[in-house]
This record gives sequence, C-alpha cells and structure tokens, in this order.
Amino acid sequence: MTRIAILGGGQAGAALAIKLRALGHDGPITLICGEDDFPYQRPPLSKKYLLGEMTREQLYLRPAQFYLDNDITVIRGRHATGIDREGRRVLIGGEAIAYDMLALTTGSSARRLPEAIGGDLPGVHVVRSLADVDRMAPEFQPGRRALIVGGGYIGLEAAAVAAKLGLDVSLVEMAPRILQRVAAPQTADYFRDLHRAHGVDIREGVGLGHLTGGDEILAHFADGTECRADFVITGIGIVPNDTLALEAGLTCDNGIVVDAQGQTSDPHIWAAGDCARLPYRGQMIRLESVQNAIDQAEAVAANMLGKGQDYVPKPWFWSDQYDVKLQIAGLNTGYDRVVIRPGANDASRSHWYFADGELLAVDAMNDPRNYMIGKRLIEAGRSPDPALVADPGSDLKALL
Repeated sequence: MTRIAILGGGQAGAALAIKLRALGHDGPITLICGEDDFPYQRPPLSKKYLLGEMTREQLYLRPAQFYLDNDITVIRGRHATGIDREGRRVLIGGEAIAYDMLALTTGSSARRLPEAIGGDLPGVHVVRSLADVDRMAPEFQPGRRALIVGGGYIGLEAAAVAAKLGLDVSLVEMAPRILQRVAAPQTADYFRDLHRAHGVDIREGVGLGHLTGGDEILAHFADGTECRADFVITGIGIVPNDTLALEAGLTCDNGIVVDAQGQTSDPHIWAAGDCARLPYRGQMIRLESVQNAIDQAEAVAANMLGKGQDYVPKPWFWSDQYDVKLQIAGLNTGYDRVVIRPGANDASRSHWYFADGELLAVDAMNDPRNYMIGKRLIEAGRSPDPALVADPGSDLKALL
C-alpha cells in the first residue's frame, strides 16, 4: 500500500487528505499538524471568531470523528524537524514517519516587526493562527486604543473589527497609500473613505521607527510624530514556510517550486497552498488564498494518484470590512487602466482592471452580480469593451 504523509494541517493539508480518500486511496494517510487543533478555517479568525460570532468548534473544517471514520491519522501539536529524502521519512524530534509520497502543505507565517524596534514587546500581535487571536482577544475592549501597522487587507480587516467593537483605532502604512501592493488607487480610495467614516485614523506614507513599552505602547514614526496605544496589531504580509524544503535540498524561490501538476524537484514530494510557487500564464507565482489552497490541494491529490493533469488556477479572493463584502476575481498584475462600473447604490460598485484591452481582474464592493460576470469573463478569456463596462446601462451578462 502506498503510504502518503501530509506535512501541514491547514486548509490545503485537510483538503488534500479528504480528496485522497474521496478518490479511493486506501493506503495509510498521516496528516502532521504543528498546532494543537484539528485543521480549521483561517479567514473567520480576525472577523467572526474575534467578534464572538463563531465558536472554536465551528471553525473546524471537519469534526475529529471524521478523521477516525476515514482512517486518517492526525498528529497534532508537533512540528517536523526535517525531511529525509533518501530514506523517505519525515522527522519529528526522535520519531520518523515513513512515506512513499509526501505532500508539503506547510502554509505561511505572518511577518513580524523586528525585535530591534520593539516587535517583541508585550501587546504586539500578529493575526495568523487560533493561538494568535486567542492571545489578542482580551485586548478588544471598548475605549481601548489599537494601533494597526500595515494597510493591506489583514490590517484593514483588523481595524474594522476593532472599530466595530468601540475601540479607538489608528492605522499606519509606510507606502504612499493603503493597499499599495494589491489594489488600484480607486479601490484604496473606497476603503480609506469607508474606514474614516467609522472613525479610523489612517496615516499613509509614514514609516514606523520603533515602539517603546510600559503601561502603554508608544509608537515613534519616521516623520517625528508619535501615537499612543494599548496594543498593536501587525499586518505587514506573510512569508512561505519553505525552510524544511530548503534544508532538504528541494528547489525553492519565495516558496517551494512546483510544476503545473504540483510536483517538486523530488518526484516523491508534492506541494500545495501558500507555500507553493506554481506556473501561471508564463510566470511563477504564489497564490495566497483559501480558494487556491483547496483547489490546488485537490488537484495534487489526484495527481499523486496518477491523474497527470495540470492545475490551472482561477484566482478569486474576498475581504469583509464593516458591512462591505469585497470580492476579487483574477490577478491585476500589470494593469494599465481601471474602469469603474457603478452598482445598484452608492456603496456598490466594481473596478475593472485592463492591460492593453485585456480584462485581468475585477474588484467588486457589495456588487456580487458584476463580480460573477467579471469572474466568468476572465475565466473564459473574454474581454469586454471598457466603454461598455463604464456604462451602467449596458448588459454585460449578454457577453457571456
């Protein structure tokens, strides 16, 4: 029987194990989780879970009994210390888990502020795991002061939750504007206005110098200004967990490099999810999304069992802030034009990204209809006339 080990118990790891059984694999499956919990959803952590609208058990992707019923061995709370490629073993301290095929679904970790500038002070948090959110949850009390470092989606989502709970919220972004790396100025303008309408103090183009601690945290900024806070949340991006792969001699480049079928430079080892760097439209990328973690993991499961089919990503993402649901289809890399399409009301609109007339991506704010149309057009490789997109009276659905 083929023994399959899966290193990493996040969304991709769980999806891969579940798909292997669904496809009829009857050999041993071992899922190695570094955290104490069974695999769980991450997106609700900084939203519904932190707001108390979702319990810990509701976060779990499957109940514990599911893994027993499907003969999936789950090792929790233990971190792998190495991969012995020659002996085909995953090392966990003094123990070794043998495999015939190994899947790396090790995910990613939150970037932390350097200790040299106060990143290790009590009250400085990141948002990545259940343990992270459990540590910061007691801080969210009305009237307390929260400083968010980083104006990407993680930082903005944390700011929205804090503001909804009645905290005094400040957000600082070193780049000239929020969402600099991931969205157009038009989308940044929309969310800046939204947050300021909820009382969030947004400071852009201001770098963090250092933090000092005591009864409160004092943030010293590069422009000479200061900000006092009771706690700090850092949302400055994530890095792929590829250290074990690197140490094992696998090809890595800002993630574990895989081919279109998810295979690494070792034919017995595969990778999926945030940790994997995969081919997409002639370039190598990492896709940091739940959707990709699931879809790629399921494709890898099939290929581990011999299907031999390339995985073609269909990127989509979402973010919830206050009463706004942002839905994103496609990747906007290389866009040269953004067209705004009005929605059904003032809070509803979509931003369409083009490059040389080709539709690349759509940001839709409280506009699920235009999101779905844009997503289907992108996946079909069809690009509408930008003038039609800008005309709210045009029927884009007819283009499908």
